[in-house]
Amino acid sequence: MSGRLQGKVALITGAARGIGRAQAVRFAQEGADIVALDVCGPVETVIIPPSSPADLDQTAALVTEAGTRAHIEIVDVRDLAGVQAATDRGVERFGGLDVVCATAGITSRGAALELDEDAWRTMLEVNLTGVWHTCRAGAPHLIARGGGAMVLTNSIAGLRGLVGVAHYAAAKHGVVGLMRSLANELAPHNVRVNCVHPTNVDTPMIQNDAVRCAFRPDLNRAPTRTEFAEAARNMNMLAVPWIDAVDVANAALFLASDEARYITAATLPIDAGATQL
Repeated sequence: MSGRLQGKVALITGAARGIGRAQAVRFAQEGADIVALDVCGPVETVIIPPSSPADLDQTAALVTEAGTRAHIEIVDVRDLAGVQAATDRGVERFGGLDVVCATAGITSRGAALELDEDAWRTMLEVNLTGVWHTCRAGAPHLIARGGGAMVLTNSIAGLRGLVGVAHYAAAKHGVVGLMRSLANELAPHNVRVNCVHPTNVDTPMIQNDAVRCAFRPDLNRAPTRTEFAEAARNMNMLAVPWIDAVDVANAALFLASDEARYITAATLPIDAGATQL
């Protein structure tokens, strides 16, 4: 590791597992102290098993193992005051903030014209409003630092429409608009804002029966991992069914580092070619 974030502090939401944990560990390997936030519990309308406090503790242990410090707090990104307070406490502990990764998110499924209103509302509150809350909480600290980077974890659904997840795609498209506006507003403060757009990622968000069944509706049971992989491979140009969380973390690391010092308002696909099919 080359210390690309040596001496810096990163705020990461959704840090208990999946992409958020991968970002926390990868950033720590490059020298950053981590403020790790996660809801660590169920979210209404979401049937995927939730993260737990033990998951967030494990993230903290992995950050410490990598040689840096972790400040962890359980908070729902829908709670602006809670996110702000947790962020402020982490910044006070570590002395500043340089990077914000808005990664917390949920998934659920339903045809656009059949979605339950609660499912629609919850999706936008977490996946769009929660991102805005995270950026709002972190931005003053980046400005006080004299600059920094925001990386908003998006999806290929932020660049194209997908069947059965209209509410998810709407939220993710909204994040692109938010990112572009923030990039303009924060540029005078030397704060860069970008999105990363992964295809399916091998995390609990897709490795569950609800998502697997959507890919194999021909079966009268939940597909196996192998059967799911065969169907998911058709989404991507490259011959892979999904990517790993560390692939997204590496892209976020690049955008957070000085290597990307003149990159802002960009939508970076880590999609195995999915958005070109």
